[in-house]
Amino acid sequence: MSKDPVQETRGSRAGPSGPASSLYGALSNAGGVCRKAKPPSLPSFSPSGLSPQSGLQNGAGLSGVRGTKIGHNNAQWRVIKKFLKLASNQDMPVFLIDRSVLEAINKDFEQVKNSTYGSVSECKYFCAKRDFTAFALLNHLLKNEENWFQIAERMGFQCLKIQSKDPRLDGIDYLSGTEIPLHYILKLATHAIHLVIFYERSGNYLWHGQLRLKGYSDRKFVPFRKLQYGHYPGAFDRPELLQVSVDGLEVQIPKDLNYFLEEVPHSRFIECRFKEARAFFQKYHDDITVEAMLFRKNAKILLHLAAATLKDLGVRFWLSSGTCLGWYRQCSIIPHSKDVDLGIFIQDYTSDIITAFQNVGLSLKHKFGKVQDSLELSFQGKDDVKLDIFFFYEETDHMWNGGTQAKSGKKFKYLFPKFKLCWAEFVEIKVRVPCETINYIEANYGKTWMIPVKTWDWKSSPPNVQPNGIWPLAEWDDVIQLY
Repeated sequence: MSKDPVQETRGSRAGPSGPASSLYGALSNAGGVCRKAKPPSLPSFSPSGLSPQSGLQNGAGLSGVRGTKIGHNNAQWRVIKKFLKLASNQDMPVFLIDRSVLEAINKDFEQVKNSTYGSVSECKYFCAKRDFTAFALLNHLLKNEENWFQIAERMGFQCLKIQSKDPRLDGIDYLSGTEIPLHYILKLATHAIHLVIFYERSGNYLWHGQLRLKGYSDRKFVPFRKLQYGHYPGAFDRPELLQVSVDGLEVQIPKDLNYFLEEVPHSRFIECRFKEARAFFQKYHDDITVEAMLFRKNAKILLHLAAATLKDLGVRFWLSSGTCLGWYRQCSIIPHSKDVDLGIFIQDYTSDIITAFQNVGLSLKHKFGKVQDSLELSFQGKDDVKLDIFFFYEETDHMWNGGTQAKSGKKFKYLFPKFKLCWAEFVEIKVRVPCETINYIEANYGKTWMIPVKTWDWKSSPPNVQPNGIWPLAEWDDVIQLY
């Protein structure tokens, strides 16, 4: 991901503060308003339209902001009401993503869902003291930016825009460096609205960028460290929205609050390293033989099928071994790997996994080990493309997965430093990868992982492999199953 500093645009009634750049245009002298020209066409990354059921289409926003006097004496409530009025008047269908507010609403979800305008008399959610209230907006619904920026300032808001390079375009020479708006901070009195811009990605999910301040930034503008979003890029499934009345204000919230709130702390996203991948192919050249192209196609189909199957089961997985290396090194499937490799924590194992894969047409090829030790599953996909699932076990200071040699019963153990899971995009799908990717890959492939190796012995080549004994002969029927 690009490490270039972001550009910021700051506006207030008194005019801009410090140097700033605008998106696709120059900063005017009229109150620090962003003049925005038409952005270049991005045919390769145009997001598909959302379904009418998603609740995120044009026209799905607030029909009007009506506020009772519930929070009339609360300055924070008045700021939120004023922002919602601005969004409604500008046809910007924002939705609430503030974690603290949503958690409070979730405790009274049925009551809030069934409440109507004027039916409550207490300001319970928006009036709870905090520095920010966070909302989100889909990028293609961000219209008339110059106009709403001006109106926001006339309403008394001080505005800050954070923008940066579009990471989706890093691999395209003539578009690389194109900047997009990522975050807006609208400050009024002692409260601020954090508007996060979500972008639709080709993997049918929503993405937001990191909020990164430049060296000259006024870090006292708001307490940035307290922001709930923007410490790192994030990825979310598309939420279906529900319009409700909260403290006398009509607002959209994710319909499945439990699911959305579970996503937030695990939403960190890592971008594929497009520039490094391009340099890799310039040095080693891509395999564009018919066989390689066919394998990539079938491996992609298999990964999509595996991801959908495991998601339906609620089982977390991540790209492992050669599949993870392909993502990190070349943003592509390694054609000579001949399989798709996934990792799953053993605590997430369920016996339904085998049946679920069989039901979608993948036959069980082998089952090694047992739940308590060195479990490994392998399924047969189309045209001899294999799906290997390795189960990981956690120890005090490391993690490991096991391997079994069928003919001898020998056991092997592959050690990894502890890691957490982040989201990434690979072959047009949102998948998890180890957040500490480089440590994970170096454990498995050593310091020379950038050099392609076509001859690989799974029992001796990995630097993290070690012997782990032999399965007792009496257990072979259970721990070595070939189909």
